Amino acid sequence: MAVTPALITEFRNIVGKENVLTEEADRQTYAYDAAVLTPVVPALVLVPVTQEALGKTVKLAYDSGLPITVRGSGTNLSGASIPEPGDGVVILTNRLDKILEINEQDLYAVVEPGVVTARFAAAVAARGLFYPPDPGSQSVSTLGGNVALNAGGLRGLKYGVTKDYVMGMEIFDYRGELVKTGSRTVKCVTGYNMAALMSCSEGTLGVFSRLILKLVPPPKASRAMLAEYDDINKASETVAGIIAAHIVPCTLEFLDNNTIKYVEADTKAGLPVQAAAVLLIEVDGGHERMVEEDAAKVVEVCKKCGCTDVRMAKNAEEKLKIWEARRNALPALARARPTTVLEDATVPRSRIPEMVAAVNRIARKYRLEVGTFGHAGDGNLHPTFLCDRRDKEEFRRVEAAVDEIFDVALGLQGTLSGEHGIGMAKAKWMEKETNRATIEFSKNLRRALDPKMLFNAGKKFL
Repeated sequence: MAVTPALITEFRNIVGKENVLTEEADRQTYAYDAAVLTPVVPALVLVPVTQEALGKTVKLAYDSGLPITVRGSGTNLSGASIPEPGDGVVILTNRLDKILEINEQDLYAVVEPGVVTARFAAAVAARGLFYPPDPGSQSVSTLGGNVALNAGGLRGLKYGVTKDYVMGMEIFDYRGELVKTGSRTVKCVTGYNMAALMSCSEGTLGVFSRLILKLVPPPKASRAMLAEYDDINKASETVAGIIAAHIVPCTLEFLDNNTIKYVEADTKAGLPVQAAAVLLIEVDGGHERMVEEDAAKVVEVCKKCGCTDVRMAKNAEEKLKIWEARRNALPALARARPTTVLEDATVPRSRIPEMVAAVNRIARKYRLEVGTFGHAGDGNLHPTFLCDRRDKEEFRRVEAAVDEIFDVALGLQGTLSGEHGIGMAKAKWMEKETNRATIEFSKNLRRALDPKMLFNAGKKFL
């Protein structure tokens, strides 16, 4: 069914006239996300502000045959927030932004999907607790989006990613009915584990209404350091060496020389611009002595692998400066050229040296500028090509380079995406990583929960 004046009136009766965006200038805001893909202007943008309105909005849109894209802040890098062409509508959830409960006794929180990640982490920290997932977009990304794409972050190596903190949720299905899964208890085997299924579903199976998230006690001590290298291979070998020494840092980040130079020019954080690469490392734990011992072991491994210098942060201010520099990697690279193509092919962490070497070889082959950084401790690198999409010949080289990077990652027994999701950008590669039976199985599952295939149509599977 097309979007008609009568249908617009029905949506206005549900969410309010001011929460149905029909003007093209307003709708254009929701035509794209952070992926380098062609924008699609939605036919309507709907902004429910209550749970009841959300359920009714989902039902009316689905019954009317309108492709539905649920959107938080649209920070994802896979095209998962780009609407379906034609009569596709966006349901915007960032007005559903209440932190409903922070339970200090039982270590969980209940939130609406539009809560901004950093705001939630700060609210939890104010209660003396800790929510570890920390995607790079946390200052603007929403928790619903984090769960939908299973967002990672700097602390994923030790603490895990978003899915590891989802205890339960409430979902609106295609009929607008409220479905409940999981619980507030540590153990729960009631029914299917639908919360796990919905994590990483990219909006293709239903619409989040509420989320129950696990909290943990914060570490009592931590040490952060910067290790400098004159050879990028030595840095990547150190990553494997630290893990082989049975030390699991809370963060183990990698920046190559190109990234270092752009970040330093942008932040003046004191990064060594002459270095071929740096590792930014933090260890933490419940006891100061244990943390000191782990830090000493990490320094020993760094030196054994050929680092030229290790700088230990002397205080919280220096530690903050280290991590602010890392979080500025993508913004700094993005300012260098008109187009930034950021990937996140991920390999077993022991294969990091091979992956880093391959990225540099591919960049030289296609005559492209690349800055590589990322979560080296869990094998999740972000090779970032700096280019101009308007230069069609250059962008064809970028696309060829990206294809080759995926080939290498899969050849190293890796995966297409460690944390950015599949969306539209990587759907064509899914069968190459899995097989046709896996794709058909997934589609059959999706059809059972979305018979008309209207939830985020065109995403994840071709």
